[in-house]
Amino acid sequence: MMDLTERVRRIVPPLIVMAIVIAVWWGVVVRTESAIFPTPWQVVTGAAELVEDGTLWEHIGASLTRVGIGFGLALLVAVPLGLWMGWVGGAYRTFNPIFQMLRPISPIAWIPIAILWFGVGDVSPVFLIFISSVFPMIVQTTAGVHTIERRYLRAAANFGVSRSVLFRQVVIPAVLPEIIVGMRIGIGVAWLVVVAAEMIALRSGLGYLIMDSRNAGNRYDLVIASMVIIGAIGLLLDTGTRLLERLKTVRWRYVR
Repeated sequence: MMDLTERVRRIVPPLIVMAIVIAVWWGVVVRTESAIFPTPWQVVTGAAELVEDGTLWEHIGASLTRVGIGFGLALLVAVPLGLWMGWVGGAYRTFNPIFQMLRPISPIAWIPIAILWFGVGDVSPVFLIFISSVFPMIVQTTAGVHTIERRYLRAAANFGVSRSVLFRQVVIPAVLPEIIVGMRIGIGVAWLVVVAAEMIALRSGLGYLIMDSRNAGNRYDLVIASMVIIGAIGLLLDTGTRLLERLKTVRWRYVR
């Protein structure tokens, strides 16, 4: 019973806020008698139109595929590299300044370079997603290694544990929570970047759908519908990543 009550307390406030936002939105559009900006119901019917003709699923699939490839490659590079930099002082001193210089550069600034190197196609957004998500995960993983309490390492050394076993059974489990934090940041940035890239250089995906709807007769109902869908998918991606926190090897960090 307590679990049900707690769930209701968590769900109801956001729903109330969303209902208020929709009501205010609807009221403002009706009050101003806007001929362009859609009401919430027009957005719903526009989204239903996209579902019926099948284009919505094609664009969602294209965007998720690009994010999956780019983010997956970034994860494969960032985690081993971050662990190495955190574990080996020389590697950290050598590479950290370079990554700290590249990390603040907006992923959008890489778009002209991506088009120059890879042309207009799927490789360019994958590259942009990789660039945007790899640095946060490297930095977070490295910081996770550096924040391991030294008493764990000393205790393992006192038992004569080898460095390889120490790394596998102490360092990696201790860093997993930080890796997940980096993944959450990386996937959020990746989803943001793919939409921006699709607006400029592609002819598929949710970003392209927004621009195409704007250019094809000012279909702002489809524009807003696409924006809402982008936000909903972003929430699902973040929620899915947070589920990793329930793994037994990670849950210790989040015990209340």
